[in-house]
Amino acid sequence: QVQLVEVGGGLVQAGGSLRLSCAASGRSFSNYAMGWFRQASGKEREIVAAIGRSGTTYYTDSVKGRFTISRDNAKNTVYLQMNSLKPEDTAVYSCAADWRPAGIPRQPSDYDYWGQGTQVTVSS
Repeated sequence: QVQLVEVGGGLVQAGGSLRLSCAASGRSFSNYAMGWFRQASGKEREIVAAIGRSGTTYYTDSVKGRFTISRDNAKNTVYLQMNSLKPEDTAVYSCAADWRPAGIPRQPSDYDYWGQGTQVTVSS
């Protein structure tokens, strides 16, 4: 069992930056692929970025060049650095963990554990 707790959301102006952190409880954090998802009001949940056990990363097209996902296995934490934020980035952001994946999971159904989410609001 893994518990995930996100921190770092908030209100920021367009063009600003935020860093989200997701701390995981339990052992064997390095055996999990980690993902960040977001869900805007009235929209489907979508993947933002993911990082595999080896550190390989995936980004959805709309955030490439602006967001960076990273992990610190010693701290059981995954980060999402978000720069050049746009109003369309406004959503609830959640982190998720997938136990021993074959690659980099991209679908919500691939993930085993979820955090409670944190609101990110970007004003224009």
